[in-house]
Amino acid sequence: MTPRRVRRSIPSTTSYDEVARASAAVVISHYSTSFGWATRLLHEPVRTHVRCVYALVRVADELVDDEGQPWDRDQRARLLDSLQEETHQALRAGGSANLVVHAFALTAAQHGIGRDLVDPFYDSMRADLTVQVHDRESLDGYVYGSAEVVGLMCLRVFVDGDEPRYLELAPGARRLGAAFQKVNFLRDLHADQSELGRTYLPGVDLATFTDRERDLLLDDIDADLEAAAAVIGRLPASSRCAVHAAHGLFCALSTRLRTTPAARIAQERVRVPDLVKARILARSALVAR
Repeated sequence: MTPRRVRRSIPSTTSYDEVARASAAVVISHYSTSFGWATRLLHEPVRTHVRCVYALVRVADELVDDEGQPWDRDQRARLLDSLQEETHQALRAGGSANLVVHAFALTAAQHGIGRDLVDPFYDSMRADLTVQVHDRESLDGYVYGSAEVVGLMCLRVFVDGDEPRYLELAPGARRLGAAFQKVNFLRDLHADQSELGRTYLPGVDLATFTDRERDLLLDDIDADLEAAAAVIGRLPASSRCAVHAAHGLFCALSTRLRTTPAARIAQERVRVPDLVKARILARSALVAR
């Protein structure tokens, strides 16, 4: 009889570790309503570890995108380089003077998250400062680094050292991350092109965006969501409900985008109402047990 695996809990920690993890939770609660809701369905200690991953992702993203800051492009690039080097040093040393980086390093050390996942993420963040119009090849690389590797980092946490399960579920985690990112490209079409000056979706222009283009993009997104759905049931119980909920939220957003005229998508951000989000979360808590 095969012995049952026992999940590792968060090791005994110092006050500094606890403050670092609390800082990560504050970042997530401030910047991401939908994600913050979904993470509540994660069991502990998975919830804390996932928040530590996403907090670093959020900070890097804000260094690049927060237009309210006085930094020019060169200053943003230097800040991003510094954050990446801080992350490298923390992965080597096991800690950092930067609370969010420290929290990430604790999670990375426990779950085997290394530079093979970290560096592609930073490469994609750096691309936001240098690439204004993506072609298919550059977009694929960007989606991998900005979203798919984040899904793989979370999967490292979910499987907690079970390497065969990680390898089995990794393709689905990548497809889910890709779907999330592509949905965001579509819903943020106006802001990305008119405010940030970035065209992520090759050939898509605000002035000529059509319903047919919308549907082709959503067909690709829905194929990713379908592929991801096929593996969610094989996730550990500690993460299954939350991932099912996140998947449901983006399916709802995809559906809403498909029924929204392209001309409107080109002018405003499409959202899922909070009441609908609450229903999806409640349903996931029952369905994905």
